[in-house]
Amino acid sequence: MAFTNQQGRTQSSLSDINVTPLVDVVLVLLIIFMVTAPVLQSGIEVAVPHTKTVKEITEERLVITIDRDQNVFLNNQPININQIGERIHQKIRDPEGQSVFLRADENVPFGAFATVMDAVKQSGISNVSIVTQPLEKNGSRR
Repeated sequence: MAFTNQQGRTQSSLSDINVTPLVDVVLVLLIIFMVTAPVLQSGIEVAVPHTKTVKEITEERLVITIDRDQNVFLNNQPININQIGERIHQKIRDPEGQSVFLRADENVPFGAFATVMDAVKQSGISNVSIVTQPLEKNGSRR
């Protein structure tokens, strides 16, 4: 688009877009997503016990979690303890061959842990693995 200035000269309008503010906004958004992504993936906060032997989880499995307040979750979804067997059968085709991971906060009483373990065993799952964290190299907890 052309226009005439006060001296009578014809000038074209400035049609270039200033990219600097766009780059600034994109970088700020990138930093925000980088900071918040690990927080969103953490899910239910559970302080699992520390042990010397820890097996790395290499594939996606069903995880039953008991948090500090003794709430039970199946794959980050709250669940009633009486529905664990039914929900496991919906998600697993072969209960005898499949394994389930059980994450429990280290402050959960053994009775609550045993009740959840019993509900899982009654659903036909025979392979239950308990999730722990490794001890640090110097032998201390944290």
